[in-house]
Formats: sequence, structure tokens, C-alpha cells
Amino acid sequence: MFLAVLIALLVALLFYGVMIYNNLVGLKHAVAQAWSNIDVLLKQRHDELPKLVEVCRQSMHFEQETLARVVRARQQVQDARQDHNVGALGRAEGEMRSGLARLFAVAEAYPDLKTNEAFAHLQARISGLEESIADRREYYNAAVNASNVRIEQFPDVLVARLFGFLPTILFKVVDAEKADVDLKALFGQAGSGA
Repeated sequence: MFLAVLIALLVALLFYGVMIYNNLVGLKHAVAQAWSNIDVLLKQRHDELPKLVEVCRQSMHFEQETLARVVRARQQVQDARQDHNVGALGRAEGEMRSGLARLFAVAEAYPDLKTNEAFAHLQARISGLEESIADRREYYNAAVNASNVRIEQFPDVLVARLFGFLPTILFKVVDAEKADVDLKALFGQAGSGA
């Protein structure tokens, strides 16, 4: 009788461990899927930025440092994306957002650029991609948080450690880069450069 109870208990424990493992695998794949959604948008934006820079370069007096900053940030995002380095990507995304905000603000001082249909289309496209990236980043961070909480909770932590489930890094944009753009200063600089 004791042996039957012990076997039943071991089978129940094994079944419970399998359920935990399967849930952890599901969370791991949810994080991977959420990252894949961000990666697609980052690639699309990466492909659109050279077009935007070229349209801006065609404007004779457009501030070259602003364009160079966007190009550098684009490369940093691409490098972090290829290395799957979420921390570096957060910093690079901060630079990218700051550079794009500056580019769009400075563009206001160039009437021929503001009325350029290609610029308007690319600006709208990139702005839409920026919003989508922010939305997907929220979804990714929620998936990461759910996964990280589960692999730290008891008894899931036992199964997570046994099978090597590791915490995932949240995708955060650097705080200093999220500050509002000083449009007055930008327009003052753009006006003096034109």
C-alpha cells in the first residue's frame, strides 16, 4: 500500500514538473516571438532611413551633423540588433529617437524639404514605425517580465535551474534620450545654419 502511494506521488510530482517545464518553454517562445516582432520593425526602419537621409541631403543647406548623427545611430542599432544585445540596443534606440526628433525638428526650417512629397512620406512612414516599435517593445517587456517572474517563483525555479532557463533583459530606451527635444534651441540652430 505504501509503495503504491509513493509511486502515485512520484508520478504526480513528475507530471507537475512536466507542466512547469512546458509552461516555461511557452514563455520562452513568447519572448522570442515578441522580439521577432520588434526585429522586423527595426529592419524596416533600417531600410527606410537611407532614403530619408538622401532626401534631406538633396536640400543644399541641410545640417550635415544632424544627418551624420542619424546615420551613426542607425549603424549602432543595426550592430546591437545583429549581436542580439538588448542593453546596447536600448542605448542605440535612445540615440536613434533623439536623432530623428532633431532631424524632423530641423527640417521645419527648410520650406523646400517640408513640402517635398518624398520627405513627407518617409517622415510619416518612419514615425509610424517608431510608434509600432514602442508598442511592440511594451509587449516584449511584458513577455520578458512574465518569463522572469516564473523562473524565479517556487517551485518553477527548481525546474528552471535544472533545465537552464535564464532571465531575459528588458528592452529599455535610455532615460536621458527620452527627454523632450528643445525645439526653440533647434530652430535657433537651424536658422543660423541656413
